Amino acid sequence: MLIGCHGLVWTGTFDEAGFDLAVGKTLDAGFTLLEIPLLEPESFGVEAAKRSILKRPIAISASLGQSADTDISSTDPDIVAAGERKLMRALEILSELESEYFVGVLYSQLAKYPEAATAVNRSNSVEVLRRVAVRAQELGITLGLEVVNRYETNLFNTAKEALVYLDEIDHPNIGVHLDSYHMNIEESDMVAPVLLAGDRLVYVHIGESHRGYLGSGSVDFDGLFRALALIGYSGPIAFESFSTAVVSESLSRSLAVWRNLWTDSEDLGAHANAFIRNKLRAVESIALH
Repeated sequence: MLIGCHGLVWTGTFDEAGFDLAVGKTLDAGFTLLEIPLLEPESFGVEAAKRSILKRPIAISASLGQSADTDISSTDPDIVAAGERKLMRALEILSELESEYFVGVLYSQLAKYPEAATAVNRSNSVEVLRRVAVRAQELGITLGLEVVNRYETNLFNTAKEALVYLDEIDHPNIGVHLDSYHMNIEESDMVAPVLLAGDRLVYVHIGESHRGYLGSGSVDFDGLFRALALIGYSGPIAFESFSTAVVSESLSRSLAVWRNLWTDSEDLGAHANAFIRNKLRAVESIALH
């Protein structure tokens, strides 16, 4: 199982120096996976990233949230086309980085919508992702659609709704990406959504209810990790947290980071790695009882 950390824990800049920093700190904290924010694929420095990864081999995944001008659920065909190009370019980059996972809010803008999604919004998103899933499968990359809260998308906000959406796409290379931060807002508990997703769960984000230190908020991590064990989950688990101590002011504002709950990323990351591994070990030990 890959235990990872989001790159924005370490750096807000992903040039070669930023990549070197993120890779080094991810490994030093004990993680085996670095999740990169692939927000602007067209300007992403692929060769710099490759050089950095070769210095200290590490597994790579990537995530993104669509912007207003690349929202594939839009009714504007030009915006939909731009969103599809963005996703396809991201896949080519990930193929060069030998990544196996592309996740996040691939299906809509990452923003609070002023109204509910229409049938056209949903259909546009589904049709694009069906084509993207075909290309991803050709490249050996699994897609995971992140289930986020009502303030970040209007297409679906629970695991149950995400599974219905996946049924509409009807492609085996695309699955559910659950995030404990969002689950804590929208789901009734941490267990049922995981059991419901079952073998269609392909990626997990671990984040506290306030996105600070794990174990200092209200997320039921014991229930979550027991549920993951019950379905035999063996995919990536990646820690996610944000602070203006690292992330740029503009991105921090878009992520609604209004107060910092940490400033020392090394301490935060080492704590998160130990926390996740301890929870996994505790669940494993149940078999000894």
